[in-house]
Amino acid sequence: MDLELLKAALLGIIQGLTEFLPVSSSGHLELAKYLLGDQSVGEESLLMTVTLHFGTALATLAVFRKELAQIFKGLFRFQWNEETIFSSKIVVSMIPAALVGVFLEDQIEMLFNRQVLLVGACLVVTGLLLFWANRSHDNHKPIGFNHAFWVGIAQAIAILPGISRSGATISSALLLGIDREKATRFSFLMVVPLIIGKMSKDMLEGDLSSQETQWLPLVVGFVFAFLFGFLACTWMIQLVKRSKLIVFAVYCLLIGSAAVVYALLTPGLH
Repeated sequence: MDLELLKAALLGIIQGLTEFLPVSSSGHLELAKYLLGDQSVGEESLLMTVTLHFGTALATLAVFRKELAQIFKGLFRFQWNEETIFSSKIVVSMIPAALVGVFLEDQIEMLFNRQVLLVGACLVVTGLLLFWANRSHDNHKPIGFNHAFWVGIAQAIAILPGISRSGATISSALLLGIDREKATRFSFLMVVPLIIGKMSKDMLEGDLSSQETQWLPLVVGFVFAFLFGFLACTWMIQLVKRSKLIVFAVYCLLIGSAAVVYALLTPGLH
């Protein structure tokens, strides 16, 4: 198999496995790109990242297909019912990340450019956040609209590579006293509209149709991200709900610290 296709497959596997664990898929992707010698920067790198995230977004839809069907069924009743309320909370949670994406898109692209030091530092922050959330035990509240907004702010901050999206959103929900199962479910579903919206925007603007784009690696990355994402989501939802976050906190602290030390000792990376 072509080396570029092997790289794409590996990135897809990493994305699929890390998207549903609180360890930052974007951070792992950036570190993997650096270790694999991937020289793509800015828009090119972001294109692969968005494609891989789209794969795991579709995996999320596949895993939650019955639940989503129930939500859509409730929405088309055009009543202020449980499904409509839940969907409205998803919309509220999207607002912060959507604003960041619209007004800071160019600045975000530059963060996906071999930023090993940034990724390492953000992984350390993720580890500390998970450690803090692990100390939260009073988790029995349902998700309110105010909770959805604060969790949405956590999701916006998690645009930084190395800040785990699921880690930030689940941890913030736990710190707000939200039930662990509800926090996990909400965390995985709230990102899907943003990813689909981002893909739709790029397609309409032509950002994904450059003549220089190599489509086969993107397809390979997408397929592997979807397959491994589907398997990981099915298994790891239960893992996140039942396991203590301290395991992931230690992992992020170790990987993040190693990346920071490496970046500081390597010329040209800081």
